[in-house]
Amino acid sequence: VQLVESGGGLVQAGGSLRLSCATSGITSNDYVVGWFRQAPGKEREAVSAIGNFDGATHYADSVTGRFTISADYAKNRVYLQMNSLKPEDTAVYSCATRYCSGYGCFGWWLASEYKYWGQGTQVTVSS
Repeated sequence: VQLVESGGGLVQAGGSLRLSCATSGITSNDYVVGWFRQAPGKEREAVSAIGNFDGATHYADSVTGRFTISADYAKNRVYLQMNSLKPEDTAVYSCATRYCSGYGCFGWWLASEYKYWGQGTQVTVSS
């Protein structure tokens, strides 16, 4: 399984970016793709996730209403549309995936449950 992120960059506060996660090699029909971020000196934080089993989407409180996750499974892509960006959104954003039990996954926010990770893409929001 491979995941490759793209779309990061430098943007002013209030601006938007769309991150893309290209996936390959996933063999399960029940999996979740999540987005995580880590700022310097801080712990990794779960941002959002989407499950292909039921299409359920999940968001951290800090991004609800500003970020939108979506998937184009025909293209093996998961996107994170980030609007109204704030300086505190500055971090390395990584996508990750985990296989589920056949009934979806519990604990989308648990980074330790994700087995496959991308290399990450830097997002910098200037004030």
